[in-house]
Amino acid sequence: MKISYNYLKKYIDFDYTPGHLAERLTESGLEVEATENYESIPGGLQGIVVGQVLTCEKHPNADKLSLTTVNVGGETPLHIVCGAPNVAAGQKVLVATVGSTLYPTSGESFKIQKSKIRGEASEGMICAEDEIGLGTSHAGILVLNDDAQAGTPAAEYLKIYRDLIFEIGLTPNRADAASHIGVARDIQGLLSLTNPSKLILPDVSSYPSLRGTKQSLIEVKVEDTVACPRYSGVIITNIKVAESPEWLKNFLKSIGVKAITNVVDVTNFVLHEMGQPLHAFDADKIAGQKVIVKKLPAGTKFTTLDNIERELNGNELMICDAEKPMCIAGVFGGAHSGVSENTTTIFLESACFNPVDIRKAAKHHGLKTDASFRFERGTDVNITVYALKRAALLLQEICGGEVASDIFDNYPNPIEGFNVQLNYKNLFAMMGIEIAKDDVKKILTALDIQIKNETADALDLLVPAFKVDVQREIDVIEEVMRIYGFNKIPLPKKLNASPVNYKGQERYQYKEKITSYLVAQGFNEIWSNSLTKLAYAELDDKTPQAVQLLNPLSNDLNAMRTSLLFSALEVVQYNSNRRNGDLKLFENGTIYQQAGEKFIEENYYSITLSGDRNAKSRFGSGLQNSVYFLKSLVQNIFRSVNISTKEKTDATSTNFSQLIEVYVGKDQVGRYGLLKKSLLKKFDIDSEVFYAEINFDKVVKHANAAKVVITDIPKYPEVKRDLSMLLDKAVQYDSLEKLAFETERKYLKSVNLFDVYEGKNIPNDKKSYALSFTLYDEEKTLQEKEIDKVMSKLMENFEKKLGAEIRK
Repeated sequence: MKISYNYLKKYIDFDYTPGHLAERLTESGLEVEATENYESIPGGLQGIVVGQVLTCEKHPNADKLSLTTVNVGGETPLHIVCGAPNVAAGQKVLVATVGSTLYPTSGESFKIQKSKIRGEASEGMICAEDEIGLGTSHAGILVLNDDAQAGTPAAEYLKIYRDLIFEIGLTPNRADAASHIGVARDIQGLLSLTNPSKLILPDVSSYPSLRGTKQSLIEVKVEDTVACPRYSGVIITNIKVAESPEWLKNFLKSIGVKAITNVVDVTNFVLHEMGQPLHAFDADKIAGQKVIVKKLPAGTKFTTLDNIERELNGNELMICDAEKPMCIAGVFGGAHSGVSENTTTIFLESACFNPVDIRKAAKHHGLKTDASFRFERGTDVNITVYALKRAALLLQEICGGEVASDIFDNYPNPIEGFNVQLNYKNLFAMMGIEIAKDDVKKILTALDIQIKNETADALDLLVPAFKVDVQREIDVIEEVMRIYGFNKIPLPKKLNASPVNYKGQERYQYKEKITSYLVAQGFNEIWSNSLTKLAYAELDDKTPQAVQLLNPLSNDLNAMRTSLLFSALEVVQYNSNRRNGDLKLFENGTIYQQAGEKFIEENYYSITLSGDRNAKSRFGSGLQNSVYFLKSLVQNIFRSVNISTKEKTDATSTNFSQLIEVYVGKDQVGRYGLLKKSLLKKFDIDSEVFYAEINFDKVVKHANAAKVVITDIPKYPEVKRDLSMLLDKAVQYDSLEKLAFETERKYLKSVNLFDVYEGKNIPNDKKSYALSFTLYDEEKTLQEKEIDKVMSKLMENFEKKLGAEIRK
């Protein structure tokens, strides 16, 4: 939402500088995301001045060029070569001096430099209107009136409009601030404790009183008062549709709204001024002179202003005449009832619509307008008539219009506001400090919240209807706190914390352990949206059935995520594009799947590694990430919650070039590995990415079942023996480990694979494994004879059952 600094000052008197105002608005909840300078002519005509042509002679080396001397208010005239056919001595012209930048109506901007043209010096440029963005004519230079003074800046002579525009990221709960007056009301609140100032609202006292003298020529009927709690309208005649005056065009352009015609521009002005959308119908095109507010049957065809024929779904609220629909209420007008250059009489509508109906209609038809933006959030039901009067007076001033009827106002169930009681004790408890009760009342009054009754302990309040999100005590507390200033609330000198008892809450204990471990390893936590692209489910190698949204926000947010992988890759892509490729990321979140009519939710941890583990420094190059580092992380996570796991290394996947699956018994609890380049290419990622996912629900399940076993320190020494062997490539480590423990159950305590080799001096269908075996007897020291016997049994079984060739 764009807000004009100049126009804010029309609605309230304040002395904040633009920078200070941006800070205060952001602190109060209206986040100023950016500010930009606006000039009615791009560049503001900087460096361009009024000049007087003193002499004009034919260029000696070019038939179509002239040599001129021009007085621009300096000590000496400028020598300028000009190619315009209409240049002549005595003219007052606009001159772009050396160093100025021109922004033409079409094409790229360019800088004026001192140069030689066909051998003659040129110290500037005499401008045509299209060359400086004033118009489209290039027939010749722009000749000014004789009263123009040489040396006068062009911006001053042409009265360039300048403004500062605030880009405010309006949150959905702040419908009351979706206008200049709404923002000004917050400024009124911010000033309430230091330099009180009152809102300056547009004066409509000159609106003609026609009650009982002129009845509306158009009959209005509202059939659905739930979807349309209030509908107001008036007829205005003698309209002359034309271009708007400069002040109105400048205001609209400054906030990014295209100026169209004076009638449409007035409705847009009032919308951005006070937050009330208006719509003007050509009264002569209203069949039967009837306006009916109702819903039409599904399948009804309707052509909108953009000349697209749309099919209604039956839930849209429509503004109709006696024969046809004219407008999707609160969203978009129709092609056949709008104002044209031939319009002389209009029916001006000002209404309040149910936000849910408007949101659904706008979403269904893919239409986002300034009107729907406000109606979706909730508009002020009590402002419709005031907005009509404001617009009617502007139409009278700008378009020559004349109010020709009473104001029609259908408001069967008036809404005064919301009754809320504010308890001081609750307010101060939430704030953490006590402030003066008078300050609380000043803030509330400045926000137009009426104090109906007061006691020593509480206030009975009437919150105005335009504050659609302030209906509870906690909402009022938020209003007080944001205006008082969160940054004014001091941090306590003493912080108290209670010991955590995890009994019955082990899930949180395990989550804290895992999260703390990853953070200690230098990982950053990411939070991604649960809504994502349906296309990602098709990339998921587990081929889940995705949960699709019935009413998606967009094609990029049309399904629930089936994996944390793709959001992690989006983060890697975003950072890599900004030269931040060394990433250690984790996320804890829920994934969603559908199995027939059943919906499944599971909680996972994801771990993502990209780039170097450690940054390069003068002490050496960065340490590369690897699947072994990822393996250590995964194993340590399971150890931290006392879970013993087994790994399967022969798993295949469409997304992993190396994949290791982690099991507790037959239950897969996680997997990790190196992602395939083909997957990374879809995200424009060039570097290697290692990824792990751990099913946190299963971690909780097995951690709860795990028992901590405490044993004595071994009394006798362990014995380690290494064994190297050639194996077929198809043989996996799991088979070796399983066979080893089947062969020796008494003395064998652990098996470790410490080397794998393929390549030179090894047959193509073979690989070399080097394993380490740990042997131990709890009752005595193992003798060499016993050790040799165990190793002989192991070698024999490896040879017989797995075809191993023992390497000496």
